Parts: sequence; structure tokens; C-alpha cells
Amino acid sequence: MADQHTILLVGESNVGKTHYGAQFLKRLMVKACALQMRGAPTNLEAFTTALGCLTEGRATDHTPASNYVESVWPIRDDSGRSADLVWPDYGGEQVRNLVTERRIPPTWRERTVQATDWVVLIRLHSLRSEEDLFSRPLQTFAAVAAQNEHAAFEPSDQARIIELLQMLLYLAQSSLDRPLHKPRLTILLSCWDELRTAELPPDLLAARLPMFWAFVRSNWSSPSVIGLSALEKALSKTDPDADYAIRGPEEFGYVILPNGERSNDITLPIRRLMAEAT
Repeated sequence: MADQHTILLVGESNVGKTHYGAQFLKRLMVKACALQMRGAPTNLEAFTTALGCLTEGRATDHTPASNYVESVWPIRDDSGRSADLVWPDYGGEQVRNLVTERRIPPTWRERTVQATDWVVLIRLHSLRSEEDLFSRPLQTFAAVAAQNEHAAFEPSDQARIIELLQMLLYLAQSSLDRPLHKPRLTILLSCWDELRTAELPPDLLAARLPMFWAFVRSNWSSPSVIGLSALEKALSKTDPDADYAIRGPEEFGYVILPNGERSNDITLPIRRLMAEAT
């Protein structure tokens, strides 16, 4: 019997979840990857709409905040391993609200409990850089604290992501007595092309979000960090990109594996998860 993979895809607003899903689906449709469909996928409206935009060389609109739709993709790899990928499409604001409101909707609760694999998309370029005692004199923090005495507290970006994972771990009833083997964790550093770096993905994550990376390494036995550029370059929502329209969106996009190897097969992060099945 085939392993049942259920993937919880987590990402805040503007990290490229829908674009990645559309490009992933296009690769499956034209058989331009190491995976293939083994049956008919369901509920593809959100991704086919995005794919229509990409085919014209345009970026798609963000998913509305209130949306939560699950699309099931039955797939198989070249070694015969099968999985049913449950790919959710939702407004990224929902992820931020999980932390700020301390409330998890039933749809998220059910998916978290069932998930065998977690894929977290992080767009480093859009996160706030935090200053600490090593980069600024202590008295500057005291002055800022006095000014913001009555302001509402807002956690740093990496603290918010850590808290989100803590909530999901609690919901999944995961024991942290020892590093986790399940759910497996993959971190995708999305929009990699805008970072313009030659660093390895794990090294860059450790440098940019050291507290988050320390939390991950403390709680997962073998977390994977992969760079992802689903589109390969920025696209406008109004002005079509001629190369995309002529060559097709499946000719664009790449991943940077943990060892620095580049591959145009953007489905590799999922294939790696399937290969790790126990």
C-alpha cells in the first residue's frame, strides 16, 4: 500500500504559495519533473487561475484572506512511490492571525493533526531585520522603550514564526522530549532570486534568523532548508513578460538544494519528502 503523505504548507502573506502551486502543477501537467500524476487532481480552480496569468507572463493576485480550499493531487515518483498531496490554498493573513488571535480554525486543526510533512515558506527579503545589543548601544533601546511604553506589543518576525510552529506542535500533540522525525520539516526560502546570494540556504537562514534556526534544529532531527524561486524573476500583474508568454512558465523557476546544487525541477522538495517515507 502506498504511503499517504499529507503536506501542511504554511506561509504568511506574499511568500509565493499560489505561484509555487501553479508552477508545480504545470510541471506535472507537461511532465517536466521527477514526479507525475497517477490520477485526476481535485479542486484546481485557484491554481489554474494563477497558471492562466503565468501563461500570459503576468503575476496572479493574492489569495483572499477568507479563502481556505484544499486541492488533492495523487502523484508518483520515478521509483514507484506514491502519495496524495493535499495542497491548501489560503490567504496568508490567516497564518498571522493564528498567532495574534491565539485561535486555530477547525480546517487548520484537522490538517495539522493529519499532516505527515510540514513545508514552511519564508520570504527573507520581506522580513524585518532585528537589531540587538551587539549592534546598537544599550541606551538607544532604553530611549525607544520609553517612547513605546504605551504602544501595543508586537513580536519580531522570527519570534512570530517560532510561536506559530509551537502552536502547531501543541495541536499535533508532538512530544519534544527528543528531536522529531515526524512530522518532517522542510523550510523553503521563497523568492530566492531577489536575495542575490551565493550562500547555502541553511547558512543564510542561520545568519538571517538565528533564533528561529536554533529552535528548528533543537526540535527536529533532520530539518531541510531549500532555496526556492518559483518564478525565477519578478512579474508584473499588468505588464506581460514576453519570455514567459513565448517559452511557457514551465521553463522558469528553480530550487537551490542544501548543498548549493541548483535544479530547475521545483518539485524536488516534495520528492525528497516522499523518499524519506518510513
